[in-house]
Amino acid sequence: MNDEILVSIQCLVYNHEPYLRQCLDGFVMQKTNFRFEAIVHDDVSTDGSAAIIREYAEKYPDIIKPIYETENQYSKHDGTLSMIIDSACKGKYIAMCEGDDYWIDPLKLQKQVDFMEEHLDYTLSCHRYKIYDEQTKEMILASNKYFEKFNDNTEFTFDLKYAFNRAWITKTLTCVYRKNALDPSVSEKYKYYRDVHMVYYLLSEGKGVCHSFVGGVFRKNQYSTYNSLQRIDQIKTSYDVYNEFYEAKHDPIIRNVLSSLYLEEMKVCKKIKMPGKKYEWYALFMLPFKIVKHLIKYIKTFYNPT
Repeated sequence: MNDEILVSIQCLVYNHEPYLRQCLDGFVMQKTNFRFEAIVHDDVSTDGSAAIIREYAEKYPDIIKPIYETENQYSKHDGTLSMIIDSACKGKYIAMCEGDDYWIDPLKLQKQVDFMEEHLDYTLSCHRYKIYDEQTKEMILASNKYFEKFNDNTEFTFDLKYAFNRAWITKTLTCVYRKNALDPSVSEKYKYYRDVHMVYYLLSEGKGVCHSFVGGVFRKNQYSTYNSLQRIDQIKTSYDVYNEFYEAKHDPIIRNVLSSLYLEEMKVCKKIKMPGKKYEWYALFMLPFKIVKHLIKYIKTFYNPT
């Protein structure tokens, strides 16, 4: 086995104590013919998350590499969090899994890295995943029109336009990407750094693949839904950032992305019935006029995909 670290796992943790052991177990169970590390970043959790990280770091010092903050970095919204964890990663490839999600396939990393090493024109690899609802205790296999079109057992390739047309393909817990394909200035430039920014940039540089194997579980809980209004606010900022970073070169795709994000967040707001908020108008007025205009046409295709 080569001594060099080939994959760095980025794991962001904040008050994930009930789920964190399951997440970290998914890292240490990986079977690979290469070295990998897990950069586990605790953003000043107020529960027992830091203690669990220390326990695993002592037991698996070659894998678990902790970062303990004394000041919350996420709340700064200035790209600092991304820059801290990016600079700690030594791998050629970056994998992602937040502290409340987890992996279930011990060969996940091996399968994805094997593909990326053989296909140099690909910048992003992902796979199918399950969704576990903390409230209903239900576990379902995530699906969308892409899987339905290509058959559940078929691996498929996607590009920038395809990935952002009408549906979101995956979650960050499934992603492995080439570190050198993501310009470090992306993290610095995005005031609100989201997975959609990362995927957009990566697919501007190469192709993506979605493998048919089910490699992880996305946990749907209070942390996934409580701040939907904040995320709607970020959509407006995202639009400005995209246009600045790409000089409006991909404007139609940008509008599709942000319209889709807006509608997804609106559905979340309605589902959890946020009290005292006229969220439809609150959110709508925060959007740039170009997106509002585009939404009128886009809503029909969102609810009635062809």
